[in-house]
Amino acid sequence: MNKPAYMVVDARSSDPERMAEYRRLAQIAVEKFGGRYLVRGSPYEAFEGSWQPQRLVVLEFPSMEIARSFYDSPEYLEARTARAGVSDFDMLLAEGY
Repeated sequence: MNKPAYMVVDARSSDPERMAEYRRLAQIAVEKFGGRYLVRGSPYEAFEGSWQPQRLVVLEFPSMEIARSFYDSPEYLEARTARAGVSDFDMLLAEGY
């Protein structure tokens, strides 16, 4: 049985218009791979440590393999290309249980 996978992103951007296009394209790719947004730029509260994401995004995918396929897909490559030069992401993928 596959375990879900969670992608956690700290997204920083200098161009809101280009990021709107990135979000549109990313949404298409996320849906194609059975992913869903759990958090998408919502307010958050840090309890410990100094991590202060500019825009926090958390996605759930059916499995690690599917999440990797999403990231390497032509659809998500198009989204990444749309944000190139105007954004900086920290992104990690973790397996759930």
